[in-house]
Amino acid sequence: MEILRSERNAKREGPREWFTGDVVLESIPVPSVDWKVSATIVHFAPGARTAWHVHPRGQTLYVLSGIGLVQRRGGPIETIRAGDCVQFAAGEEHWHGAAPEHPLVHLALTAMDDEGMTAVWGPQVSEEEYRGRS
Repeated sequence: MEILRSERNAKREGPREWFTGDVVLESIPVPSVDWKVSATIVHFAPGARTAWHVHPRGQTLYVLSGIGLVQRRGGPIETIRAGDCVQFAAGEEHWHGAAPEHPLVHLALTAMDDEGMTAVWGPQVSEEEYRGRS
């Protein structure tokens, strides 16, 4: 058993290539690389969101607080709230983030491929796409 105290959790600003708006990533340590999973708590300010992206082995989001939006390519924008769980299939192009007037915090559990890759990032989600006008 090992207890990793909260002050050891690494927090960093979300990279601008991957996110629009203010986003903080809080990495959660996993026991070993053998787990082949990344665990991150993601804090989105109102209106902040990811770019379009895919996960080679899939991803599960568990909403901790706030109100958010998710969309898979070609599908409708869906609203998510605390307690909701979103599962993206391997290779499913999508984006997710906070609603325009609300922050969002979710836990992201993302499987790694054989090279340790968790995501392949695409273009930013435009304001028109985010507002559902594209």
